[in-house]
Amino acid sequence: MLDIHYIRENVQVVKESVKNKKVKVDIDELLRLDESCRNLLREIEKLRAQKNEINTAIQNAKDQEERSVVIEKAKLIKEQLDAQEPKLKEEEARFSELMYLVPNITSEDTPIGKDESENVVLRQVGEKPKFSFSPREHFDLAENLDLIDSERAVKVSGSRFVYLKGDLVMLEWAMMFFALHILTDQKVLASLAKENKLKVDTTPFVPVLPPMMIRPEMHRRMGRLDPEEMYMLDRDNLSLIGSAEHTLGSMYADEILEEKDLPLRMVGFSGAFRREAGSYGKDMKGILRLHQFNKLEMETFTVKEKSRVEQDFIVAIQEHLMQQLEIPYQVLAICTGDMGKPDFRQIDIEAWMAGQGRYRETHTSDLIGDFQARRLNTRVRRENGDIEIVHMNDATAFSERPLIAIMENNQQEDGSIIIPQVLQKWTGKEKIESRG
Repeated sequence: MLDIHYIRENVQVVKESVKNKKVKVDIDELLRLDESCRNLLREIEKLRAQKNEINTAIQNAKDQEERSVVIEKAKLIKEQLDAQEPKLKEEEARFSELMYLVPNITSEDTPIGKDESENVVLRQVGEKPKFSFSPREHFDLAENLDLIDSERAVKVSGSRFVYLKGDLVMLEWAMMFFALHILTDQKVLASLAKENKLKVDTTPFVPVLPPMMIRPEMHRRMGRLDPEEMYMLDRDNLSLIGSAEHTLGSMYADEILEEKDLPLRMVGFSGAFRREAGSYGKDMKGILRLHQFNKLEMETFTVKEKSRVEQDFIVAIQEHLMQQLEIPYQVLAICTGDMGKPDFRQIDIEAWMAGQGRYRETHTSDLIGDFQARRLNTRVRRENGDIEIVHMNDATAFSERPLIAIMENNQQEDGSIIIPQVLQKWTGKEKIESRG
């Protein structure tokens, strides 16, 4: 959440952010509640001070008559407290509710726009493949090679579930191992920082297998709890995560990190579970939009002045991964109407999908700043002893979507698929082809 002091001093900026992110929250009502709570608290503290004075006066009363007079005053103050304290509690609850609805502000270079159609392409990298035949979409290729079984998954689990099989499973694991190799190698990270002229610490990422269930309150504090989008396990008071970010980001809630230990970088592998509630009828075939998929996610914690360059470094890593797979892609600055409520700045990568003849999103990088950390109460003790809110970034290393780009861009006329050279040492082969 935003700092209430910041909201008071930057009302118009916050209102613009609310408008541009299409969030429904009444900032004027929030400020009214803020003032009301402060006034009530001052009044209550004054009454409590008077109550303490009267308690002392009762003990020091000279006689019963004086004691009776003081006791009557004590009763009056108690009545006033009994009236004001519930009112403060009610106002604070409403204030807290509205504070949780206020979105993060956005960076100066974030485009203002209504939806994904107004995202801005920053650069395009790589040459799109050319074919002497009409390229097919990934689900046709995978079906012919017996790599995906959708029909049996529908029978067992319903729509938007699949069985991944055979060489496609090996290709996914190869892709994940490759990313882990990059993210845990300080020499590679240092080379990328130098290549991109980034003055950034090159501490490697720590691999983590995080929980795939989260308490709703932690999910809420992360700003990612969406009951329409998430799978809620009401009986157990848990929800399934939509990304490892959800349990990695909340890992240090209510803790103080030491500046000497930052940047703290983690890369978590987990299943991701999403209802895809707003995509009815879209991308029903294949693996582009599933209820369950695997994802390798980066999560980092830094001091405030280093969070922006941290995101630039993360995007450089993402681009390196895509370049090593030899997948053409474009980098986008996501506009206000298409970005998440906690995001300060969002950069996406879209891979070229030859079978579809279009770019599709494969990676996102979210600079959150202190928005989530303030809700989580995750802080950092600076070297001078000051305690500050830590800054957070999260980003995709790989989900299953790049598999689509590999299949569609590397397809051959006979239906086989060339495996990117960088992955061949993990797959043990150069090509996926029919076993018949």
